[in-house]
Amino acid sequence: MLTDNTRTERAALALLGMQRHSWEQGTAMQAFYEMGRMDVVIAMARESVYRAMPDGRAATIGVTDAVTDPCSVGEALLAAVRETGDETLRAGAGALLHWALEKAPRSPKGVLYHLTTGEEFWADSFYMLPPYLAAAGHYDEALTNLYGYWDALYDPEAGLMRHQWNEAARKFRNPAHWGTGNGWTLAALARVIPMLPDAYEADKKRLAAMAKGLAGRVLSYMREDGSYYNVIDDPATFREINLSQMLAYTLYRGMTDGWLDDSYLPAAQKLRRAARESVDAYGFVHDVCGAPAFDKSGLSPEAQAFHLLMENAAGRFEAGREVK
Repeated sequence: MLTDNTRTERAALALLGMQRHSWEQGTAMQAFYEMGRMDVVIAMARESVYRAMPDGRAATIGVTDAVTDPCSVGEALLAAVRETGDETLRAGAGALLHWALEKAPRSPKGVLYHLTTGEEFWADSFYMLPPYLAAAGHYDEALTNLYGYWDALYDPEAGLMRHQWNEAARKFRNPAHWGTGNGWTLAALARVIPMLPDAYEADKKRLAAMAKGLAGRVLSYMREDGSYYNVIDDPATFREINLSQMLAYTLYRGMTDGWLDDSYLPAAQKLRRAARESVDAYGFVHDVCGAPAFDKSGLSPEAQAFHLLMENAAGRFEAGREVK
C-alpha cells in the first residue's frame, strides 16, 4: 500500500510524464503552484511561453482554436514572473494578458468564447479564464466572464451546469450535465472567491452562494462509493472519479477560506478516499474521463493535477485545524 507522500509523489511524476495540451499544462502548473513547487512551475512556465502562438496564447500544441484554454497557465505564469523577474516570462505573460483583454473573440457583453471557430460558451472556460483574470488584478473582467458563463450554462431546474452553449444559434450544443464541467465550475469559484478584494464583498457572497448551491446539488448525486457518473444524472454513462477530486478540492478550499463550514468535512473525506483508492502503484489516477477524446474512462493530465490539488487543499485544511 502506498503511503500518502509516496502516492502524491508518484501522481506528480505521472503527471509530468504525460503529454499535455494548453488546458492540461495550465491545470498541471496550477497544481504545482498551489503545492509551492516553484521549481516545477518555472520550468513549465518557460515551456508555456516558448510554445506560445504569435497572438499570445500560451502552451499551444495541437489544438489551435482554443480561446480560453491557454489562459489556464496564467496564475502560475504570473507567479513565475514574480519569482524570477525573467524578461522572457514577463513578455509571455504580457502577451497572454493582451490576448485575454483585447484580442480574444468575445460576445457583445464581453464574455470570451471558448473557440475561435464558433460563438460558444463551455463550462471548461470557468476554470481556464476567470481565475487568471482575478489573479492578474482584473476583477471586473473576471466577474463579467464568470457571470456570463453561469447565465449561459446553469440549468435552474436541475441545479447543475450544462456543458456547451451556442450563442449564435441560441441553443445548447451539448446540454449534458457533464461531471467534469460541473467540477471546472466549482473549482473556479473556489479560486476566485478568496482572490477578490474587500471592495467586492457583495460579489464574494454571491459567488459563495452559487458555489454552495451547485456543490449541494452535485453532492446529492454522489454514488455510495464516493464516485459519480460521467454525466452526473445519467446512470448509463461510465463511473468517474475526477469530479470527486474536483469537488473535494472545492470543499476543502471553501472550509479553509471560510465560506463553507465544517459540516462539509465528511463529504470531502469520502470523496478523497474514493479518489485515493483509484491511484495505482505508478501514481496514475484511474476511472476518470479520459484524454484525449474525453468520451470514455481512462487517464488524463487534468485528473492527475486535480489529485495533487485535492491533496494540497486537504493538507492546508488539516494544518489549519491543528493550529486552532
